[in-house]
Amino acid sequence: MSQSKVASLPETGYVRLHQIIGNPKATPPIPAIIPVSKSTWWNGVKEGRFPKSFKLGPRTTVWRVEDIRGLIETTGGETK
Repeated sequence: MSQSKVASLPETGYVRLHQIIGNPKATPPIPAIIPVSKSTWWNGVKEGRFPKSFKLGPRTTVWRVEDIRGLIETTGGETK
């Protein structure tokens, strides 16, 4: 896991899914912090392998940065 990717996360706050799993089609491309597919991420959330999400609105789902940092620390960047 690249420290620069983790360092790009804010200390506190929320991140959206594209900030976590990346989006190579965006301009400029958003690199993945946790390189998994969208369906793998949502299955992991459902199974409890990945952090619980929070709804900020009807179409806005976020994760706490602290939870994502904790996931990276506990897994060492390995998500299998």
